[in-house]
Amino acid sequence: MAHPPPHRPRPRPPRTPEPVDIRRPFRTRDAAASGVSKRRLYSPEFRRIVRSVHILATVRPQSWHEAEAVILVAGDGAFVSHHTAARLFGAVVPDEEHLHASIEPTRHRSTIPGVIVHRSTHVPQRFRGLPVTSPVDTFLDLSACLGLVDLVAVGDSLVHRGRTTPEALVRAAEEEGRGRRAREAARLVRAGVESPMETRLRLLIVLAGLPEPEVNIKIRDERGDVVRRIDMGYSDQKVGIEYDGKQHATSRHQYAADVRRREELAALGWRLWVAVSDDLFTSPGAALARIVAVMRERGMGVPHLRDAWRAHFRGRE
Repeated sequence: MAHPPPHRPRPRPPRTPEPVDIRRPFRTRDAAASGVSKRRLYSPEFRRIVRSVHILATVRPQSWHEAEAVILVAGDGAFVSHHTAARLFGAVVPDEEHLHASIEPTRHRSTIPGVIVHRSTHVPQRFRGLPVTSPVDTFLDLSACLGLVDLVAVGDSLVHRGRTTPEALVRAAEEEGRGRRAREAARLVRAGVESPMETRLRLLIVLAGLPEPEVNIKIRDERGDVVRRIDMGYSDQKVGIEYDGKQHATSRHQYAADVRRREELAALGWRLWVAVSDDLFTSPGAALARIVAVMRERGMGVPHLRDAWRAHFRGRE
């Protein structure tokens, strides 16, 4: 008696890729499912974030686009870290041509063009739905990549965005044993700093051995109402120190507002000293001399200047 042939399951049809939202980062291999041909994909209609990850060119670039792209290419188990994590948190970090991700130390580390993959023991958290190193761990990781001034700017901006506190950074830098730079930078991070140029200006003053200025000073009138704010300065001597970007010179409206503001501060007894880009990048020594002159004008004791600032503010003097 003949036996029926054994039942063989029918082969499953190949899975059809799901369409993707081309207004978000998507992989090259998913383009066809969304009706995007290769010709269109490599036309000006789309922008490449990193190799094999694209987005519609008309979409305004956002920090989370880079973070989402790096997870797409780095794969399961990877998490956003270093510069890419800092930008995701809204921190100010120097431009970097690579994206950064991290994986557990035991995992195989693939070579991915445009992406640096680190090994890390950090436990990632989720932010904007993406796995990422915590703000504190991001700061510690960057201590191995950045100079002191840039690292403090990262810390200041993380604090300003409400991602961490100066105390948390100091505690972590001391506990983790991450090295001198992490500890030194963490001790210099302050709350209330609103721009990286303010960080640079404050550090020029501090590293030269001058008294550390208070940041984000509130100026009150005779009724106690806050009428103005100053980037930094010395309240007791009514010395204000600020950084003005180029918009203060190129905008007529801004220029007029600045003049009125300085007149108001002068009427309240304040002496305002204003720094510009050249003071930090071209002639920091001359800027320090001007700051010292203002301090002496107001009767402040001025210590002998230290040379520590020179390693971080090279200038052209």
